[in-house]
Amino acid sequence: MNDRIRTDIAHNARVWNYWLGGKDNYPVDRAVGDQVTGFYPSIGEVARADRAFLGRAVTHLAADAGVRQFLDIGTGLPTADNTHEVAQRVAPDARIVYVDNDPIVLTHARALLTSAPRGVTEYVDADAHDPEEILAAAGATLDLSRPVAVMMLGILNFVLDTDEARSIVRTLMGAVPSGSYLVLTHPTLEPELGGEGNEAAMAFWNENATPPITARSRAEFASFLDGLDVLEPGIVSCARWCPASAATGATVAQFGAVGRKP
Repeated sequence: MNDRIRTDIAHNARVWNYWLGGKDNYPVDRAVGDQVTGFYPSIGEVARADRAFLGRAVTHLAADAGVRQFLDIGTGLPTADNTHEVAQRVAPDARIVYVDNDPIVLTHARALLTSAPRGVTEYVDADAHDPEEILAAAGATLDLSRPVAVMMLGILNFVLDTDEARSIVRTLMGAVPSGSYLVLTHPTLEPELGGEGNEAAMAFWNENATPPITARSRAEFASFLDGLDVLEPGIVSCARWCPASAATGATVAQFGAVGRKP
């Protein structure tokens, strides 16, 4: 077992895996996951809605926008319909780079490194706090002079300082050309999405699990998309994001949006 993996404290990648019905978790993860669900009963719906959003966004970008390169930062543990599976279902020549610095995810990375014969899938062990390192490593697989979809689903909430989170996004999007996309999800406490229950759940999480997490307002979330053209339907609950018509999922307290670099 990787000596960086701790089984005595709950960890986000494993708890998220538990909420999605996966098997790559430990008793401590299930215990904390159940406690968080007690505070915020819809958290499992959030996890599933986030995963479904990924599928719709990647399908749209590959099928309708012609994107053939995806940089997925904060990969998490492999589950059904990972980014490369969705993208290569539409475009078998799509190239995907996954990025995570989680030792748990690293041990499962080989499950992400399957690819359609005409495409490429790679995994980079790097920290979201170091976008320059990510770009340098991703450049070995992706052509950063051509459009890239930068995927940051449920990852900026682990960058506690909002200015730093904005800087990370600016660095990443500054390195990719016009026609690239930013795909984001992020938890919120805003009551319009039913986020009030998130506050106690997040406080419990930060006392009992790792890494610490923060929620952000609509305005803070929107600031990550500054300078980008936000695709319809705009900034909405990730369960409601669908480029063609209204998604039918119940609203969850997780913003979702896709922005295009002009």
